[in-house]
Amino acid sequence: MLQSYLQDTWVTPTATEASAADVHDAVTGDLVCRVSSEGLDLAGAFTHARRAGGPALRALTFHQRADLLDAVAAAVRARREELYALSARAGATPTDARYDVDGGIRVLRDYAMRARAELPDAPHLMEGPAERLARGDDFLGVHLVTPSPGLMLQVNAFNFPVWAPLEKLAQAVLAGLPSVVKAATPTAYLTEHLVRIVADAGVLPPGALQLVVGSVRPALDLLREQDVLSFTGSAATAEALRTHPNVVACSVRFNAEADSVNAIVLAPDVTPGSPLFDAFVREVVTEMTVKAGQKCTAIRRVLVPGEREPAALDAISAELAGVTIGNPASDGVRMGAVVSLAQRDDVRAAVRRIAESGRFVHGDPDKVRVVDADPERGAFLDTLLLSADPDAAAPHEVEPFGPAATVLAYRDTAHATDLIARGRGSLAASVVGDDLAWTTAFVREAAPWHGRLHLLDSANLTQTTGHGSPLPALRHGGPGRAGGGSEMAGVRGVVDLMQRTALQASPRLLDSLGGAS
Repeated sequence: MLQSYLQDTWVTPTATEASAADVHDAVTGDLVCRVSSEGLDLAGAFTHARRAGGPALRALTFHQRADLLDAVAAAVRARREELYALSARAGATPTDARYDVDGGIRVLRDYAMRARAELPDAPHLMEGPAERLARGDDFLGVHLVTPSPGLMLQVNAFNFPVWAPLEKLAQAVLAGLPSVVKAATPTAYLTEHLVRIVADAGVLPPGALQLVVGSVRPALDLLREQDVLSFTGSAATAEALRTHPNVVACSVRFNAEADSVNAIVLAPDVTPGSPLFDAFVREVVTEMTVKAGQKCTAIRRVLVPGEREPAALDAISAELAGVTIGNPASDGVRMGAVVSLAQRDDVRAAVRRIAESGRFVHGDPDKVRVVDADPERGAFLDTLLLSADPDAAAPHEVEPFGPAATVLAYRDTAHATDLIARGRGSLAASVVGDDLAWTTAFVREAAPWHGRLHLLDSANLTQTTGHGSPLPALRHGGPGRAGGGSEMAGVRGVVDLMQRTALQASPRLLDSLGGAS
């Protein structure tokens, strides 16, 4: 039975083994742990965060909070091999594990660096320049950005059990907010071990970090006006959280990064066999196979000019044929399992719905050849490439959260921009092409539907970080179906978690608070 970390103590739930949720190894099917939040004192945990963690963080300057992030990063790095090993039980290859674990460490360090470079060595931020509000110079207006006396409740998804809580923790600590982390059940054992590493290091003030394993639904009634609810997961869950009566009544600050049907678009000028075409194929295959396609940014729709569809299908299929699937611990395995048998069933159902308007070009949703594993006990899926009617509804509405993508042939630019908008809001899209006029026109139409656009051309071909890599300095989120929220974004993301208050005062008073230019 997994423990929760509340009020600086590891607590075992009161649930029986029969009433708790079982979590199984994604590769072997063996029982890993049981999860429950029954009997946990969530109210006490929230009070502890507000009375101990919050005041301790708010008393520090931005630079001192940055020091805490560096200390957390060092603690996790020192024991990251433990997290790598546990990640294999979730079906992650060594590359997948490093993507999650090392990605979280890098985010912590990036935020620490940015805080020292872009924020003052003070507990609050004075935004200037000052506005003169009268004829003289003795009545000015500025904005003061201060930490809120609340907490952040993190509700995280299963696919990034290390990166996600660390990413949110980085922003919260800099903003002076203590964090209560809700671990996603299928990978709760990984987040639990992460928090254990940080707790063992003793680098954060008491109450700054707590962990709830199991359901956190009762905690939604405990949120108050100064709190933040930060969510990553499905669009359906985001809707339920956003409309929770207490969240609405208290105007709780809510940030959602939800699932979306992300796309990559091949511009008409890119010819098969060219370096850009090959890069396009690599992007598609990478997004299908890293973490077995279980990324919120993964490519689900592949838009190509009608005349390029046969070449695109052949090239992507040929690349997928070289992907070895199986036990992540085995040599040569490039893709492991999805997180659970339930997730495998969800992906199968999703691709079948898309296939009603098309066909499978590569892979069989019901059969897969695996290395050093039982394909029935483990949650394995083949890499699934479909070709579908671009004007059918399902490819734009149904997200198979696994190693699957659908190729859609567009007729012209107007058709392509219409298709990409039918995703109703996405986290990310890539455009591959050298035709500046075409890409510029496309971006103007596509930008309002996306949180991030990755524009790949011959100039940046060797330097790109790839379609599916959110970066700490840039906004991560998206409109509409993608949740309407924003994660990371550098200092912008930190300030978004704080309270901006307009001050009207004399220069002498403003100077006493930190000055205004």
